Amino acid sequence: MSIPHLSLQDARHLQLAAQGLLAPRRSKARPADLLATIRRMALLQIDTISVVARSPYLVLFSRLGHYEPGWLEQLLADGDIFEYWAHEACFIPREDYRLLRHRMLDPAAMGWKFSAHWLATHQQDIDRLLEQIRQQGPVRAADFARQGEKGNGWWDWKPEKRHLEVLFTAGRLMVRERRNFQRVYDLAERVMPGWCDERDLPSPETAQREMVRASCRALGLVKAGWVADYYRLRRGKYDALLHQLADEGELFPVRVEGWQHGAFVHASLADELVKAQGGTLRATHTTALSPFDPLVWDRRRARELFEFDYRIECYTPAHKRQYGYFVLPLLHCGKLVGRMDAKAHRQQGIFEIKNLYLEAGVRVTRTLAGELGKALQKLAQWHQTPTLAYGDIPPLLLALWRPEHGL
Repeated sequence: MSIPHLSLQDARHLQLAAQGLLAPRRSKARPADLLATIRRMALLQIDTISVVARSPYLVLFSRLGHYEPGWLEQLLADGDIFEYWAHEACFIPREDYRLLRHRMLDPAAMGWKFSAHWLATHQQDIDRLLEQIRQQGPVRAADFARQGEKGNGWWDWKPEKRHLEVLFTAGRLMVRERRNFQRVYDLAERVMPGWCDERDLPSPETAQREMVRASCRALGLVKAGWVADYYRLRRGKYDALLHQLADEGELFPVRVEGWQHGAFVHASLADELVKAQGGTLRATHTTALSPFDPLVWDRRRARELFEFDYRIECYTPAHKRQYGYFVLPLLHCGKLVGRMDAKAHRQQGIFEIKNLYLEAGVRVTRTLAGELGKALQKLAQWHQTPTLAYGDIPPLLLALWRPEHGL
């Protein structure tokens, strides 16, 4: 059987298909669609920045269109998803708890996310906190009073917040729910009842293999060098495992124009692969993406697949930023055509596009302007900030967005 040869654009379309970003959703989103979308991506990264909708909500909007943000909190409260460190802090389908449990049992390997020294030096206070939760129920970090003035950064956390974070990373506490996006912590055995390590825990090797399989399914089209990043697995050679999965029929080897090494397409995209080979797999979706969207969170993958050099700058000092604080990549018909720095002014009902940059070589056409304009208007309306305000926008694009052009 010959190995399929794909254009770079076909390769992009296959990954977009896997991620639910190939075509716009036709039907109105329902609560069950959120869980299906999270399962499709395997992971939904969490971030607290809220200049526009917080990242997990925005990632879902890019795929589902208008939906009620409260549906995500309900999934967490109902136990359909849980929180833990995967790519970074993520919402994860409940059934994949078994894949991350090893990290909880070896928290010292989690780097800055866990402090054995803190645990050892505050053991009595931590034991009292656990007993309080056991007797009185779930708590938030905000339930504890601060002693002294508030500073900045994790190093100035209240002791109780650090206790909670250490216990969370060690898997002794889990997030029961979120209130105003604040974590509510409860005992792990109450959030994940019925779990038994002796009975339910897979071997570390099996768990890693399953995470590689999940990464391949979520990405749709993969190279060996992309596999580790999705779940933050140890860097290493994954070629042999990918070829083994190909031998088992779970992956299809392919060649992509311009790439020195081969790639693989997940078997769930068999129909899309046939269409790609026939030149009929089309991308029709236009949307803004979160900086923490799985499509772009791996800078190397975004550069190699989409020729899009993207770096998250919200944690970069202002004077060193190239594009802005919270810059959203812009997806149009299978290509990442630009990026914008935006802010939702909720009280004023204004969605401000501070700066918008198109990639080199992107030509402003009426189609591009029309589809991008409609996508940004829908995004603004979902934020309940229906009035668009423009800052530094390419002049031709802005001219085509003027009311007299009907956009």
